[in-house]
Amino acid sequence: MNKTIIFIIIGVIILGAGFWAWQSGFFGPNQSQVQPVPIPEGIILFYGDGCPHCKNVDDFMSQNDILSKIQITQLEVYNDKDNQNILAQVAQKCGIATDQVGVPFLYDGQNCTVGDEPIIDLLKQKTGIQ
Repeated sequence: MNKTIIFIIIGVIILGAGFWAWQSGFFGPNQSQVQPVPIPEGIILFYGDGCPHCKNVDDFMSQNDILSKIQITQLEVYNDKDNQNILAQVAQKCGIATDQVGVPFLYDGQNCTVGDEPIIDLLKQKTGIQ
């Protein structure tokens, strides 16, 4: 085979790999992946489908009719990229590294609370439940 053809084939492979790496965000975040999503106002409860600690919070809220007492926006994050982005933005506001964020996670517009028991305690306080 002619050396020129070999160099052309290698060049095409390198260009193809470079294009793929650029498109997939290998050389840095793709701008479409980091677009900020508006954060809802008020209290936000982030949860995940199948999360047992999230179910504890949900059960407490249902048993005590919390949603009739205070308005809470509930955002599922396991299956929704926009909600994941909102959670990342909120965590950043609270100074929590994105790799340290878990659910359930409650944001009241100023403070972040993580974990079922701390969230349930906070909801008791906000609603006057003993």
